[in-house]
Amino acid sequence: MLECAEIIRKEYLRHDKKFPHVWCPGCGNGIVMGALLRAVHSLGLDKDEVVLASGIGCSGRMPTYVDFNTIHTTHGRALTFSTGIKLARPELTVMTVMGDGDSTAIGGNHFIHAARRNLNLTAIIINNSTYGMTGGQYSPTTPYGSKSTTSVYGHVEHAFNIAELAATAGAAFVARSTVYHATHMEEMLKKGIEKRGFSVIEIISNCHVQHGRRNKLGGAVEMINGFKQRSVTIEKATKMSADELEGKITIGVLADVEKPVSTEEYQRIVEEAKNKAEIITKAKEKNGVKRYEE
Repeated sequence: MLECAEIIRKEYLRHDKKFPHVWCPGCGNGIVMGALLRAVHSLGLDKDEVVLASGIGCSGRMPTYVDFNTIHTTHGRALTFSTGIKLARPELTVMTVMGDGDSTAIGGNHFIHAARRNLNLTAIIINNSTYGMTGGQYSPTTPYGSKSTTSVYGHVEHAFNIAELAATAGAAFVARSTVYHATHMEEMLKKGIEKRGFSVIEIISNCHVQHGRRNKLGGAVEMINGFKQRSVTIEKATKMSADELEGKITIGVLADVEKPVSTEEYQRIVEEAKNKAEIITKAKEKNGVKRYEE
C-alpha cells in the first residue's frame, strides 16, 4: 500500500507546482481524488491518454492537481467540453468531475442529455449538498428544511436524487458511494471508467464548513461517520420498506445496461457519409455527367 501511494504521489500529482491545495481541512474532495488516482493506476491507463475536465466550484480545482490532460472549464459546461474532446479524440479516456450544483443546476440540461445520448464519458459528481466555494447557497441536492445562506429559515425545495435522475435519463452505468467508503468508491470508479457508454458515479461528500456548520451536523469526522451509519447497500435496500429507507444513502450499482454508444454511432455515420460520397463521385466520373442523382 505504501509503495502504491508513493507511485501515485510521484506519477499522478503535479506536486512540484500546485500544492498546497485550496480545499478545507477534512474536505471529501481529497478522498475522491485519491480514489480516482488509484483507480486509474489499477486499470493500467496511460496518464497521457487520460483527460480530466471540470467546471466551477470546489471540485473544479481537481484538474489543477493531477498530471493528466486536464481542462478547467466554465460553470455547468464541463460535459460540453468533454463531449467535444471525445468526438475529436475518441481513443482517449475522458472523465468529468463536477459538484452537485455545477452538474444539476446550471449544468442540468447538459447532464441529462449527455446521459440520453449515452456519450462514452465518465461523470464523477461530488455531492456535498451545497455550493461550498461560493458561500454556502442551497443547491439542487440540499435537503428539504436545511439552512443555507440563501435559505436561512430552512430550505423549502425538494432535492434531486442524482443517481436515479441519471439512470432515468438513460446513462449506461450509474453508481453511488460516499467518501467514508473509499475502497468501495474506488471500485465504483473503476467500473464506471471501464464501462462503454455514459457512466455516472455520484459520491456523497461532506462540506462541514458551509453545510455542516449551519445545520449542526458536526465537523468533518462527524459528517463522514454519519455517511457510514446511514449507508445501506443496494442489495439490502431492495428488502427494506420506504419508511426504513427514509434518510438512508443507498450505495452500489444502480444501473448497468448495454446500449449503443453515441460517439461510436457518430463515427459510423461519418464513415457511411464518406462512403456514399465516394460512390457518387465514382458514378459521376463513370457516366461523364456533371450532376448525379442517386
